[in-house]
Amino acid sequence: MSFTNRVFAGIKPSGDLHLGNYLGAIKRFVPLQETHECIYCVVDMHAITVWQDPKILAQSTREVAAAYLAAGIDAKKHIIFNQSQVAGHAELAWIFNCVARMGWMQRMTQFKDKAGKNAQNVSLGLFAYPSLMAADILLYKATHVPVGEDQKQHLELTRDIAAKFNNDFEKDFFPLPEPIITGAATRVMSLRDGTKKMSKSESSSLATIYMLDDEDAIAKKIKKARTDPEPLPQNFDDLENRLEAKNLVSIYAALADISPQEVLNQYGGEGFGVFKPALAQLAVEKLAPMNKEMRRYLDDKAQIDEILKDGANRAREIAKTTMKQVKDIVGFIS
Repeated sequence: MSFTNRVFAGIKPSGDLHLGNYLGAIKRFVPLQETHECIYCVVDMHAITVWQDPKILAQSTREVAAAYLAAGIDAKKHIIFNQSQVAGHAELAWIFNCVARMGWMQRMTQFKDKAGKNAQNVSLGLFAYPSLMAADILLYKATHVPVGEDQKQHLELTRDIAAKFNNDFEKDFFPLPEPIITGAATRVMSLRDGTKKMSKSESSSLATIYMLDDEDAIAKKIKKARTDPEPLPQNFDDLENRLEAKNLVSIYAALADISPQEVLNQYGGEGFGVFKPALAQLAVEKLAPMNKEMRRYLDDKAQIDEILKDGANRAREIAKTTMKQVKDIVGFIS
C-alpha cells in the first residue's frame, strides 16, 4: 500500500516553553512544510498523565499553538490542533493497548526515569502513554516523525505496534513511520549543567531560556552560562568532553542555521568573553521577534481557539476515515 508523505509531531503543553523545545522541535518543524503534508498537534491528553491545573493547562495549550504560529507554521496549508478535540486518538489508543505487549511498555526508559522508585503509584496513563503516542501518529498514517534522540525508542515502539497490527490482521494497513533527526542542538542542555537537558524544573533561574523571556533575560542567561577557562578549539570533535562549551556552540549553530564546525571556523581560538556576547546578540536577534509574535497571539485567545478548532475539524476528517477502516478490520460493527 502506498501512503501519503505526511509528518505528524506533537508537543506536550506542560507550561513554560523553552529554547530546548524550540531548537529541538518547533524550529525543525517549519521547513518540513515545504516537503510534506504536516499535522502539528498540542498533545494535551499526554499532559494529564500527571496532575495539571485545568486553567494552566488551557493557557499552556494556547502557548504551544502560539509558538507553532510564531515560528512560521502555516495553519491554513497544514494542520494545527489540540489532541483532545479529536476522539480518534483515544479510540485508537485503546485498540493499541490490546495490541502492544506489557513487556514493550516496561522497557520504555522514559517511564522508568519519570516514575523512578514510585512506579506503583503513578497513573496508568503514564505507563501506557507510548500507546497513545503511537495512536497519535498512526491515526493519520504519518510516514515521518521529527524526533529528538530521546524519543527514538517511542517511535520504535510505534513501528512495532503498527507491524504487529498489520501482521495480526494480515493487512498492510499502517505505515512504519521513519524518524527525522536533523540539525544542530537537537538536544539542548542546561546553561548551568551540561549533563542535563534544558528544563523548566531546573533549580537555577539562569539555566533555562524561556520562549517568553524578554531580550534582557535572554542575553543575561547566555552571558552567565557556565563554561570553562579554555578558548574554543578549531575542531568540533575537541569539544566532546567540554559539555557546556559544546552546548553553547551547538545552540549558536542551530540559531544561525550553520554547522557547529562552521561556528568554530569563525570563533575557534577565541575565549568566551568574545563568544558569549556574540551568541547573546544572535539569540536576541532570532528569538525576540518570535517572542513578540507569541505574545500577540496570546493576547487574542479567540483567534488561537478558532485556529485550533479549524485544525481539529480537518484532523477529525482524516481520523474518521482511519477509524472506520480500523473498526472494520478489527470486527467492530459501526
